[in-house]
Amino acid sequence: MFENYKMIGDAPFLSTDEEVDAAEQQLGIAFPSGYRAYVSTFGEGVLGGCFVRIYPPHRILRDLQMWRERIDAFWLWDDGHDVLTKSDALLSVIIGDTVNGDELVVQPENPERVLVLPRYSEKIFVAGDGLPSAIEWLCDSGELTEPFADRDFEPFTTR
Repeated sequence: MFENYKMIGDAPFLSTDEEVDAAEQQLGIAFPSGYRAYVSTFGEGVLGGCFVRIYPPHRILRDLQMWRERIDAFWLWDDGHDVLTKSDALLSVIIGDTVNGDELVVQPENPERVLVLPRYSEKIFVAGDGLPSAIEWLCDSGELTEPFADRDFEPFTTR
């Protein structure tokens, strides 16, 4: 699934199956395929040199309400209403971001489909079905940044 990803150093902050299960139960959703494998294999850190960050369950639970409040106050994606309306976004769950400020979200009724709320566009992108497809879209599509081949993962050394 993530065969071409290379860990740079040790991953000190891995998520457990129990943490993923508890977050899914508390949120009432299933995370997209590949999420569990990603956070339990790589943990907390940055993929692609310094581009993609997938949030661990504890961060999703801790920050979700604050994220929804920010989205409610500063909705910027009216051009993407055919993909995700503001009211649907307020029920969505953020699962990651890019260092540029683009946000990866899933909806409870279709958690397999990963959407991207870009920082510098009012358009909303469908990054793919499942986390591996979404990550590859982020790295290869050229929509948010120049495409890049780097799949090195650098773990965070502190929380």
